[in-house]
Amino acid sequence: MKKNKYEIDMVNGSIMDKLISFSLPLMATSILQLMFNAVDIIVVGHFSGSDALAAVGATTALINIFTNLFIGISMGTNVLCARYYAAGHDKEMSESVHTAIALALLSGVLMAVVGFLLAGWALGLMDTPSDVIGQSTLYMKIYFLGMPFFMLYNYGAAVLRAVGDTKRPLFFLLFAGMANVVLDLLLVIVIPLGVAGVAIGTVASQMVSSVLVLRCLYQSEGSYQFRFRKLSIKGVYVKRIFQVGIPAGIQSTVINFSNALLQSSVNSFGSIAMAGYTAANNILGFLYVSVNAVTQACMSFTSQNYSVKKPKRMDRVLLDCIFLSAGISAVLGIGAYVFGTQLLGIYTSDAEVIRCGLEIVSITTVPYFLCGIMDLFPGAMRGMGYSAVPMVLSVIGTVGTRILWIYGFFPQNRSLHFLFISYPGSWIATIAMQAVCFYFVRKRCRKVLGV
Repeated sequence: MKKNKYEIDMVNGSIMDKLISFSLPLMATSILQLMFNAVDIIVVGHFSGSDALAAVGATTALINIFTNLFIGISMGTNVLCARYYAAGHDKEMSESVHTAIALALLSGVLMAVVGFLLAGWALGLMDTPSDVIGQSTLYMKIYFLGMPFFMLYNYGAAVLRAVGDTKRPLFFLLFAGMANVVLDLLLVIVIPLGVAGVAIGTVASQMVSSVLVLRCLYQSEGSYQFRFRKLSIKGVYVKRIFQVGIPAGIQSTVINFSNALLQSSVNSFGSIAMAGYTAANNILGFLYVSVNAVTQACMSFTSQNYSVKKPKRMDRVLLDCIFLSAGISAVLGIGAYVFGTQLLGIYTSDAEVIRCGLEIVSITTVPYFLCGIMDLFPGAMRGMGYSAVPMVLSVIGTVGTRILWIYGFFPQNRSLHFLFISYPGSWIATIAMQAVCFYFVRKRCRKVLGV
């Protein structure tokens, strides 16, 4: 199965060491991406003031709402390509790759247009304060101009992950992120463009990463080699990608909609609380991408083993992923809680902003292992080709709980600490429902596989 030094044989041999080999580079990639994004926040917070910091933070939930539907579709690309690759279906693999890249380009252009035109209107709906909405709109418009590059990188990286290659996307992002840091420093400190400067730096780095991943696919040998002349959108593969990807994307979009509602609640406390939430949310982002790397591994490993009819190995993959995810999130979550003041101090020197950030960190970091477990069950089910029901359950468990909390309990207990209790509460509710769903999906898959 393994054809070069970057690929991982997911269907034979030991599992845990391969999960770690797959997850660690992906985790490092995501952490580096967040670190480079954190540079945006740090540079703006220290050199353009708390209003600029709040302006950038106010766009986060909205950007996620707009982008996660299409990023979710890349999960469908990953599952489909992993299945064809493990089964040795070279023709289908090649056609899936070219369909996915064409979809990435089309969706990226669509996102650029929609985001640019609707940025100000959407920020207004979220009750973004008047003292930051102008800067927020400017940042969001520039950011969305880079969507074609952002989508191309994500879909190209999804193809590489499908064959077990998580190392080269790490190298590409490292190079692009360094360019982002240099441009941030140049366009905020040397040329004082404020939020526009960090947005331009982000777009430029996305362009670099997309060029590098397409170049990698172009130079690859075998079934996932990319050629521009073969770009096409074939309905049969679009349908299979959408069967997994659309529910995953809707799930992410709706969950981020609940985060946008939560952002609106934070906005009601003013720009200081917004800045504290921006910093705390960035710290939580590091925890999320760490456990999400294990979820991505679970999905890829499950998909490949499903294609070669190894259900016992699929069960072992999930169990090993639960242990790995819980261990990683426990270490990082406790560390973030213990060193919360110091971590928040990296983003801002404003004592009130740090205080607000600590209220959020104190209730969300230690139980973060629950979030990792919550995502693993849907990840395993997507690897088996079942995505719709896990999506519905995630929406009910996560979004339903948070909406109930925001509108039912929060108005009588207005504090950031109480508001963010909705996080661990929603994770517990969702785990319970997803575990029951997984039991029945696993039972049905064994019948389908005939083992």
